[in-house]
Amino acid sequence: MIEHPFHPEISCIDDLLQIPPLRLETGISRLPSGCLVVAVRTDLHGCTGRMLDWWFKFFETTQHIKWWHPHDHVEHRGWDKHWKKGESYIGASIRAVESLADIPPVAAQLKFHDPRELFDAEQLDLAFAQKRASAAVYARIGFGEHIALDANGDPQDGQMIHLARDTPFGCVLRSRFLLGQSSAQPAVDLPDELGLGLLRHCYSEFTYLSRFLPSLYYGEHANGEAAPLPW
Repeated sequence: MIEHPFHPEISCIDDLLQIPPLRLETGISRLPSGCLVVAVRTDLHGCTGRMLDWWFKFFETTQHIKWWHPHDHVEHRGWDKHWKKGESYIGASIRAVESLADIPPVAAQLKFHDPRELFDAEQLDLAFAQKRASAAVYARIGFGEHIALDANGDPQDGQMIHLARDTPFGCVLRSRFLLGQSSAQPAVDLPDELGLGLLRHCYSEFTYLSRFLPSLYYGEHANGEAAPLPW
């Protein structure tokens, strides 16, 4: 169990579980350590947290990730054996290649964890029960062709959380990235431009996703849910 790796250098990560606006909803921030925090808020019209969680159990090809971001996503290099299609992505690792607009493509690796390793477990469970959260996707992330991994196979460069909350129009997504954890001088190695590029990338990819996810979700009969009839 990790004790709030985003805390204490910034406000407690559990604050994301509250509905009122936060000091940083969309933007970038530099921590005293030099690490970069990227915050993104995206409205996913017509989507639910259950759809978002299912997407990570579904996509598995380069075509799928190009649907997700037609410009920046370059190549899906595969899930490892821990990914179970339609069932689970917790504990699984994925490799891909993507760019950030004008920033050239780079290899990336993510290993997904139970979000209760990041949030206070009781607060997260309460947020789900009170419908202040409907999905939480948490991963450790790394970049480059030679990504440093710890003894558990976790990339060491940073962390990522996507937290969804269902609303009358669909769902709202709060995303947070913590970058530069493996760097001796993150303020130099990770310029603000990279954080702003990631912000635009994240907002764009989830906006693209929201355009097709409901139809795909119902077309695949995901979670056994029947599509609502428009007439």
